[in-house]
Amino acid sequence: MPEIIFNGPTGRLEGRYHHSRVAHAPVAILLHPHPQHGGTMNNRVIYGLYQTFARLGMSVLRFNFRGIGRSQGTFDNGVGELSDAASALDWLQTVNPSPAACWIAGFSFGAWIAMQLLMRRPEISAFIAIAPPANVYDFSFLAPCPSSGLILHGERDEVVPEPAVAKLAQKLASQRGITIDYQVIKGASHFFQDHMDALNERVSAYVKAAMARIPAPVD
Repeated sequence: MPEIIFNGPTGRLEGRYHHSRVAHAPVAILLHPHPQHGGTMNNRVIYGLYQTFARLGMSVLRFNFRGIGRSQGTFDNGVGELSDAASALDWLQTVNPSPAACWIAGFSFGAWIAMQLLMRRPEISAFIAIAPPANVYDFSFLAPCPSSGLILHGERDEVVPEPAVAKLAQKLASQRGITIDYQVIKGASHFFQDHMDALNERVSAYVKAAMARIPAPVD
């Protein structure tokens, strides 16, 4: 789990990176929850995703947004954090110039940033949004949503009401050519305490199925 430092828009950004030994392995970038509410790249959900993607043979990067840990800068209400995420993806692509696929995953605030980056970077082929804060942030920019993906939510989420996320998932699923797999984890809260195994199992199953449909690149 090597520590890395890479250049961001306002200074250095701190991350952890796992490099796959498989040629042309898919890549994944992970975005953590709200920086002003304790969110870091070491969040349990993000760490679990990191381990899951690594076990599936991917090259995977998680990092701290500006102002968190050793990352330089200050919180910028999502605008700067989106730029941070773009810089992280640039770094990941430099190290992995021809991946089989490019995934993005985010939890809560990180899911909001992830979906914005999805709209701006056509090379991102799939997404995972965990507890996207559809009751707080506007997701209307997903018109149309450019990629299919997985949305996971806790049945007993006390921060983001499940009906708000169900409405978002339904709206995205109605778009032509897009398949949204919306799954609710029974009994889970916003932070998925005591439900981390279920969360990681569902992510793993979804990613495995999606990767099986991707043809292997030709050298």
